Amino acid sequence: MSGSGAPGPGAAPCRFAHYFVLCGIDAESGLEPDELAGENFDQSPLRRTFKSKVLAHYPQNIEWNPFDQDAVNMLCMPKGLSFRTQADNRDPQLHSFIITREDGSRTYGFVLTFYEEVTSKQICTAMQTLYQMHNAEQYSSVCASSSCSMDSLASSIDEGDATSLAKLQRYNSYDISRDTLYVSKCICLITPLPFMQACKKFLIQLYKAVTSQQPPPLPLESYIHNILYEVPLPPPGRSLKFYGVYEPIICQRPGPNELPLSDYPLREVFELLGLENLVQVFTCVLLEMQILLYSQDYQRLMTVAEGITTLLFPFQWQHVYVPILPASLLHFLDAPVPYLMGLQSKEGTDRSKLELPQEANLCFVDIDNHFIELPEEFPQFPNKLEFIQEISEVLLQFGIPPEGNLHCSDSATKLKNLVLSDLVNDKKNGNIPSNALNMYELLKGNETIARLQALAKRTGVTMEKITTPLTEEKDGKLSCEELELRDYKLNVQLREVFANRFTQMFADYEAFVIQAAPDMESWLTNREQMQNFDKASFLSDQPEPYLPFLSHFIETQMFATFIDNKIISQWEEKDPFLRVFDSRIEKIKLYNVRAPALRTSNYQKCSTLKEAAQSIEQRLMKIDHTAIHPHLLDMKIGQGKYEQGFFPKLQSDVLATGPTNNNRWASRSTTTQRRKDRLRQHSEHIGLDNDLREKYMQEARSLGKNLRQPKLSDLSPAVIAQTNWKFVEGLLKECRMKTKRMLVEKMGHEAVELGHGEANITGLEENTLIASLCDLLERIWSHGLQVKQKGNPEGGQRNKGKSALWSHLLQYQEREEKQEHSAESPVALGTERRKSDTGITLPSLRVSLIQDMRHVQNMSEIKTDVGRARAWIRLSLEKKLLSQHLKQLLSNQALAKKLYKRYAFLRCEEEREQFLYHLLSLNAVDYFCFTSVFTTIMIPYRSVIIPIKKLSNAITTSNPWICVSGELGDTGVMQIPKNHLEMTFECQNLGKLTTVQIGHDNSGLLAKWLVDCVMVRNEITGHTYKFPCGRWLGKGVDDGSLERILIGELVSSTSDEELGKQCRTPPQQKSPTMARRLSITSLTGRNTKPNAGQIQEGIGEAVNNIVKHFHKPEKERGSLTILLCGENGLVAALEQFFHHGFKSARIFHKNVFIWDFIEKAVAYFETSDQIGDNEEALLLQRSSCKTFCHYVNAINTAPRNIGKDGKFQILVCLGTRDHLLSQWIPLLAECPPITRMYEENALLRDRMTVNSLIRVLQTLQDFNIILEGSLIKGVDV
Repeated sequence: MSGSGAPGPGAAPCRFAHYFVLCGIDAESGLEPDELAGENFDQSPLRRTFKSKVLAHYPQNIEWNPFDQDAVNMLCMPKGLSFRTQADNRDPQLHSFIITREDGSRTYGFVLTFYEEVTSKQICTAMQTLYQMHNAEQYSSVCASSSCSMDSLASSIDEGDATSLAKLQRYNSYDISRDTLYVSKCICLITPLPFMQACKKFLIQLYKAVTSQQPPPLPLESYIHNILYEVPLPPPGRSLKFYGVYEPIICQRPGPNELPLSDYPLREVFELLGLENLVQVFTCVLLEMQILLYSQDYQRLMTVAEGITTLLFPFQWQHVYVPILPASLLHFLDAPVPYLMGLQSKEGTDRSKLELPQEANLCFVDIDNHFIELPEEFPQFPNKLEFIQEISEVLLQFGIPPEGNLHCSDSATKLKNLVLSDLVNDKKNGNIPSNALNMYELLKGNETIARLQALAKRTGVTMEKITTPLTEEKDGKLSCEELELRDYKLNVQLREVFANRFTQMFADYEAFVIQAAPDMESWLTNREQMQNFDKASFLSDQPEPYLPFLSHFIETQMFATFIDNKIISQWEEKDPFLRVFDSRIEKIKLYNVRAPALRTSNYQKCSTLKEAAQSIEQRLMKIDHTAIHPHLLDMKIGQGKYEQGFFPKLQSDVLATGPTNNNRWASRSTTTQRRKDRLRQHSEHIGLDNDLREKYMQEARSLGKNLRQPKLSDLSPAVIAQTNWKFVEGLLKECRMKTKRMLVEKMGHEAVELGHGEANITGLEENTLIASLCDLLERIWSHGLQVKQKGNPEGGQRNKGKSALWSHLLQYQEREEKQEHSAESPVALGTERRKSDTGITLPSLRVSLIQDMRHVQNMSEIKTDVGRARAWIRLSLEKKLLSQHLKQLLSNQALAKKLYKRYAFLRCEEEREQFLYHLLSLNAVDYFCFTSVFTTIMIPYRSVIIPIKKLSNAITTSNPWICVSGELGDTGVMQIPKNHLEMTFECQNLGKLTTVQIGHDNSGLLAKWLVDCVMVRNEITGHTYKFPCGRWLGKGVDDGSLERILIGELVSSTSDEELGKQCRTPPQQKSPTMARRLSITSLTGRNTKPNAGQIQEGIGEAVNNIVKHFHKPEKERGSLTILLCGENGLVAALEQFFHHGFKSARIFHKNVFIWDFIEKAVAYFETSDQIGDNEEALLLQRSSCKTFCHYVNAINTAPRNIGKDGKFQILVCLGTRDHLLSQWIPLLAECPPITRMYEENALLRDRMTVNSLIRVLQTLQDFNIILEGSLIKGVDV
């Protein structure tokens, strides 16, 4: 490799700068138009872009950071070469860039672009020819067309009054005899660390040496050689002084326990965006959305991108990161992955003309206009208001308005140019004596002066007086300039505030890291299958307000990588970010011995601001190291010739290699190298082959990332195709992982909840997973999209919240509806109706993609297309039709071809099939992701009452009514139309349905009615609930009830045929609530009665389920009504208990019910005085008797026609709610009526059994039980 003369392998990576690069026009190849930059030949030749070239770079190559010529050229001059004449503004511009390699490591570039006079006659002549052709074309087009094209010409000119062609040509032309032609050229330093301020000063001084009237003290080669080979990186925690052409330059590096180096001024970021906007963009970056920065100024793009990613500490952005996207890479905006990119806006073009393939998940940041567009739904950063308050306090201390300051930041970015422009048009230099000249130039480089000058210009103060005060400061050169120091202090204080938020939020994270693997090799090989972090436990430990944000954030790649680094740190040296973060958490725990306080959402301010600022100040004031001075090199005579205004041709042989002696800083780095070698040998000793290990590491780190970084150098169609193929593979992998995660979460929880059918992952976590599935579908639908769609209903217009998926659905709907009109097609699956024995039917729901779209289109609450697409996905998922619907949508191949380019994911057949298959797997579990989110919409329901026809009338002559209740509300009492068993009604979303009350007024001849069950269906989601009854409604039959409360169960959506079977009359003992109806003997003879052991077990199980219900997080709890009144609920279990040994044989042919026994007990308590052993027990007993009688009487006098079993249900529910059951049961077990109504072996007469029942019921005392309104309506206790 060339460059081997660099000081030994250990020393090399310690150099301050890796390369010095010169880019510009290649005199030999001349003017080549830059097609990749999206050329517009209507523009005048001076406004066009031409290909630039790397003219020289030193050294030729470095082993650990190979020189990538294409990438460097593209990023040094992202727009290619530009030409100017003496009439144009030719201020130098400074910008920086970053190259991210495929392994995620970064190199920084700092570029100064300036204009140099073109001396080549050929190029001047070529430009003249281009102008003649251009003017001839314009002339003919003006003559040929009307004035409208003239307008378009004039609009490209700043003076709107340019009407005549002559004027126009004179303004926008180049005449070789009259004009001087200038072309852009740039000098660039490529460094391993972002020392922006130091590099900027070095390049400015270098440029100053070229434009100054006096030649520099030494040839330029001396300074370049010095910075490339003789200036080391400052050691961590130290500062270093090295020398530019005119004055020393100081840089510093944070210590091992400080925040990592960041040299981009956050002041500018806050001024450009404003605090509120910045926090919103920061949140989008944390949630790994697509972030597009937009500005005319490259340096602004870089400053904002680096500023925001710096604030992420201890996390690191893991996806595509291209702060300056060259024009030739615009196809990367198509990437269906999270990205952070910066796009240069052309002068005069506004946002609406920017065609972006997808905007559903895009955060668009228009830096120049202080404006951001956010994705529709994303959670706010925890404690956002207090957080903003704390940051604004820091900003105000430094005199920066929190709302941002466009005006001031504008001048801030022009400052660099101001310093330089005064030098270019220097009218004073010739009149100043030489010693004063140096002072003047020194001051010119001082940003404080420049800033004051800018302020003065704006306010109209004259300049001369301002430049004097600092001349007194003789030592000004050594100490860091004040403004820069302020920027450093502000930077570190702002970063401390952000870092402190994460330290507080994740102070306990280590407790939830799952360290499952015994060694690194097994961890790396099984990484994909392993859970690394106990997300559910972590979230259940967090304050409620944090959950929406945290549940999204812990799903991101940056969090996953952070946890991976934590696990890897068992076997390897800790990641530097992680080391600093962990040491901060230790410190917090040391200072506040307050583990519980971690879980409160109380805001704790950052307490380390002062010391952080002090450590930087000390480093800058007391210089730790000084590099070797630039010195004369062994150069050939006659080279290094100086010509003002032209950058000299450098002598390459002296710059190709460094000095042969290692000098003092090389030895330091060789010791670090030795340490690294020892570490490497150690890891080899562990027995993991290094290449294999590296491969595993890469795979493990790239898990879940689809494509990290676009390759800037090779842009052949083959590479672009391969990149797109990587996207396709990445999307498929992501889909597989997301669906698997959704299934495992859901089914895992369901398996754990033994027998409890309401099991569910936290509503929050489920919502997060579904939201990320929606994002994934949006990204898939926008990959390879033809941006300008001719048939687009929006006419290609930008629509806020544009959704690629919804746009596709709309066009599909339009085509289908046209076909429907032309030929009335038979409805698929729409004709069958479910028959039951009674002839009552529940028409089956038609499966229709278009119908589901219409449901969503009718929802006035949703205002945007992204919202509609998400609602449609949720609805399809809840109906278990997502895969089927999308398959149907994609079956229209003509439409897919019209909307998508050939490489799009949706046109890769095999991958598309696999994708649909992964989505199909989601049908294995029940989601209520539509019903639970859109709680305020109106929903049509259909109900059917199914009587037992063999034993009673199908229709009753009385006036029946029904009231349906769900988790979100109830319908109120609705009359059922006479002679009808089916009705449809519309009401606000009831949520999951829980109970149905059904009754009638007992009028007419055939009033008695035997109801088998009630079926209710949500007509949008298709969820069907069955409410079993199996009892009579009517006076003088069964328990004399005119109304019943029925408990619902969701009917699994099996095939129509099976649903038909489920609607038929079930055999009596199969009706879920029949097990408890032992008192009904009139229907089918006796049921098999459970024995004493089974009854006690049933009570234990019912109580246990209620206890488990309350131990779950609130959002995960199912329906308490089912646990109380359902098939295996507490009421049913206690009924079994009271029925055991109950003498229910008919007395005078009349059934006896438990309620009859309870009424007898009340009669006894009200008439007799109890005798107790002692007074205290007596008082307690009396009060229990009193409440018992009060409750029973309240139920008996309630204005409801509830039967005796219904009354017993209400009593048990109220007793459970008010924690009285355990007091009432001993009263009932000892009252005299028991001997008449219960056999001797009855459980209620066995003292031990009764005592154990009391103990079991006492476990419910701690819970706050809230009963559903329908259970106790009208009962006033």
